[in-house]
Amino acid sequence: MIDIGVNINHRFFLDDLDKTLADMQEMGVEGMICIASDLEESKQIQTLSKHFSALWNTLGCHPHQAKTWNTESKTRLSALIKDSRPVAIGETGLDFNRNYSTPDEQFYAFHEQIELATEHQLPLYLHERDAHTEMIDILKQHPDLARKSVIHCFTGSRLELDNYLELGLFIGITGWVCDELRGADLQASVPHIPLNKLLLETDAPYLLPRNIRPRPKKNHPKYLPWVAQEVARLKGISMEELTRITTSNTQTLFEIQT
Repeated sequence: MIDIGVNINHRFFLDDLDKTLADMQEMGVEGMICIASDLEESKQIQTLSKHFSALWNTLGCHPHQAKTWNTESKTRLSALIKDSRPVAIGETGLDFNRNYSTPDEQFYAFHEQIELATEHQLPLYLHERDAHTEMIDILKQHPDLARKSVIHCFTGSRLELDNYLELGLFIGITGWVCDELRGADLQASVPHIPLNKLLLETDAPYLLPRNIRPRPKKNHPKYLPWVAQEVARLKGISMEELTRITTSNTQTLFEIQT
């Protein structure tokens, strides 16, 4: 299986990246997609991906960091794409929960990253929180792009899921699905995700699956099997079948070869 979402730029991972990768692969996780949150992180994880075959990277700007997006950002990201092609543009989207960047700043950065994804024929790696209606309205204007993009760390309701599936989005599921309290809506939604649209991720070091015993302090891509276990249970299929299908989906969407 492949973890489609890891925030690799933490000392927890980087102080001994060889061990991070060895621990991950020992648990049957072949590789991970490292998520970019801004231009500097885009550069850093692009460099890592050049040196480690089990790492792939996105390039982009998280809505929290949209305030850093300026008139030169699109050109600079385009140059990075031409230097070494990422698997997706993002993490991009809208987050109106805390508004670390204003809505206007977020819309500006999001629209420009949509243009980048379209120009370079890359998927969008999408983040959305408390901005579902606005996200849907924007993606409806880009139906071809939406059909080959992913909503990362989906935690929403059945209605929100249906809206995303109607656009053709892939759905990324994290350890949130293992949370017996906060994850109730997601657990109810997972059975309705078509298998050909399902992806698995940890969002490590965040969102530690609550079904791990004894419970570690931080999440890690090696814990992806615990997410898979719960998703397989909810889908009523074996771990082996889920692993095969989600790995194939990941390879297809992100044009990854393992």
